[in-house]
Amino acid sequence: MPARGPAPADSGQREPRTLVLRLSEENTALREELARRHLTDLATGVLAAQLRTSPSEAREYLARLAESASLSLEDIAADLVNGVAGTVAVTAPVALGDTAEEAHGDGFPSHAEARRLRQVVTAAEAADTVGTGAATLLEGGLKPLGVESLWLWQLTGSGCLRLAGHAGGSALEASQWRWIPPAAPAPVRAAFADGAPVWLPAGPPDGEMLPGPSDRAARALVPLRLRGRTTGLALAVWPDSTDLDDRMRAALTGLVEVAARLLGAEPLPPSEEPALDDLLDALVHPAMTLKRDPQTATLLVEHVNGPAGEALGGSQRAVGRPVEAAFPLIHADLDAMSRRAHYASSPQRAARLPAEHGTGSGGPLLDLRVLPAGPDRSVVLWHTYTDRRTAVGRAVGRLQGLALFEDDLATGRSTWTEQTYAIFGMGRGSTPVPLTGLEPRVHPDDTGELAELLTDLLERRKGAAAVVRVVRQDGGLRHVRITAEPLLHGEALSGITGVYHDISAEYHTEVALTATFDQLTAVRAQATLRHRLVLQLQQAIVPEMPAPGQLPGLSAAARYRPAAQEYRVGGDWYDILPLPDGRVMMAVGDIAGHGIDSATGMVALRNTLRGLAFTGHSPGRLMALLNEVTLHTAGHPTATALCAMYDPKGRTLRWASAGHLPILLLRGGTARLLDPPPDILLGAAHSPVYEEATTRLAPGDTLLLYTDGLIERRHDGLDEGLAALRRMAERLPDCEVDGQVDLLLSAATGDTDDDTSLIAVRVR
Repeated sequence: MPARGPAPADSGQREPRTLVLRLSEENTALREELARRHLTDLATGVLAAQLRTSPSEAREYLARLAESASLSLEDIAADLVNGVAGTVAVTAPVALGDTAEEAHGDGFPSHAEARRLRQVVTAAEAADTVGTGAATLLEGGLKPLGVESLWLWQLTGSGCLRLAGHAGGSALEASQWRWIPPAAPAPVRAAFADGAPVWLPAGPPDGEMLPGPSDRAARALVPLRLRGRTTGLALAVWPDSTDLDDRMRAALTGLVEVAARLLGAEPLPPSEEPALDDLLDALVHPAMTLKRDPQTATLLVEHVNGPAGEALGGSQRAVGRPVEAAFPLIHADLDAMSRRAHYASSPQRAARLPAEHGTGSGGPLLDLRVLPAGPDRSVVLWHTYTDRRTAVGRAVGRLQGLALFEDDLATGRSTWTEQTYAIFGMGRGSTPVPLTGLEPRVHPDDTGELAELLTDLLERRKGAAAVVRVVRQDGGLRHVRITAEPLLHGEALSGITGVYHDISAEYHTEVALTATFDQLTAVRAQATLRHRLVLQLQQAIVPEMPAPGQLPGLSAAARYRPAAQEYRVGGDWYDILPLPDGRVMMAVGDIAGHGIDSATGMVALRNTLRGLAFTGHSPGRLMALLNEVTLHTAGHPTATALCAMYDPKGRTLRWASAGHLPILLLRGGTARLLDPPPDILLGAAHSPVYEEATTRLAPGDTLLLYTDGLIERRHDGLDEGLAALRRMAERLPDCEVDGQVDLLLSAATGDTDDDTSLIAVRVR
């Protein structure tokens, strides 16, 4: 029989390779399909908004458009999105492969190239990782511009930049640029300081380093922003010096704009910074953290370190308790200092606070400091000298790390204590090193301090001190304070004596704590500024009331009252809009939650309803269309809303509600609630049908439309708040509606610190 060859072995080796290849091809196909679907979804949304139809109907219309134009679904989708968002600019026809006839002379691409670029951008946006998105942008859009590599860093809460993804660079270079601190390099600081791209056609300035093949390689740094917030930084690198003209710059910024959305969807990694409680536990002085309950605003004792526990007679007496119970005599001072520390974003100090009963020591809290440590936390530091156990513990802690030395200058010999050998990491049998020969063991950056110390001792013949970093034999660094005195025999200098004090633990603790406090204070300051700006934005976008002549048969007044606390910006809104057919639209709404997302969502829904109102649809249909818009809004918000249409011809009011509070009708001194049909919140379900109610009004009738901040109370039900509103309305004097809304706001029973919108309309 003929001998068998190695076919089975080869077959066994080919099968895994074939399987891997097939899986790779399937993965690529799935990614391409996801990118195509993302692009067609965007186009479907555009059509749904333009045609005021449902997404399913818009999808069918998109397919008919593609068929009638003899284009693929992706090409027609790209055209539609480009028509709304604008095409991405290019540097020159040759750069992207167009002929001179195919490209426009103003730097805009041909239709075919515009479609391709839009598909590249949406494919990058749909990527499952930042690295994949960076590779898509580089291969499809940046390489034709000559770009060699693309780097994307994400901005962390501490101001550092974390490498979130890159394409075109080596893994070794990526590991070296995984983190960029806030202080360096200078071009990075300039990009964030100016909020504008930094163009380096001949490479970074001398002495500055950035990823790239050489110092002369062109680079561009583009800060990335999303919804008014900086999310990170993009770096494009060319292989050599390049003329970065205006067209090149426009093309690059247009293409990397999508990277901001990639970084916005990328979760930040867990913090690698030391825990605040661990830092406090390392201190030798009493310290504790206080935390304010966001629901009740009660200040609680969260953590006390060992010295504080001893000073207070045991941590179990304070931890977890309200400050008012743990410190009954000084709770008001602590609460006020904590509020001031957060408001001013700076430490608050008190030289002395009175003694507490039952603290174990009976003494006062001396040199007390309160520092902001995040949105709801404060750190309290103090000294006390009445508890002997704590004082002895501090004294022992200070003595640890002390080591004596004495140098004989005549013989060149030095005498060390046992602790000195430990500081320098040397065995007891080693030869001690005199202070004059210590320079080789000191960090090069600290030799100047050592030289100045020796000058004071040897030439000026006076005592001196210095802090230097000592390089131990095992390679470790120790921060050592040297305190020395000259030994004199008559006029002659015979030797030097002094103390080495190892302050490494104290130094690192203070540095880490200071850095943490600085970071938390900066974050708090940024958050305060952010919410103040949002509050100003929300106040600025309150719609102006129409002139009296624009409201046929009506007089109206409206008020918006922001939340009591600046950092609780809400999503309440109102609108009164006269329409071309003579009707008047009145609307109020409330988006769930607080903060910038609620404020921006409120603007989107209010403006959307304004635009939809001109279609002539009824209130129920307007609510249904607004629900579809809410479902496709970023962040998937939910909201209550009420939309009413007043027809002056018959003095009729038609309205529909999406889970909102009922209209209050004041007629002849009697107030009653107009209960609408029970319908679902905006954004809670797909394709609901909103029913309508109709009421005939009479001259003198007054309508109140409002949000829950007017009546909602923490410890009462909604029915009690509505009943209180009816009683207030019935006690209103017979005056203009402007005066009535002011009286209602001043007498409002709501106590939840929520924002409030209120409309009053009177039929003439």
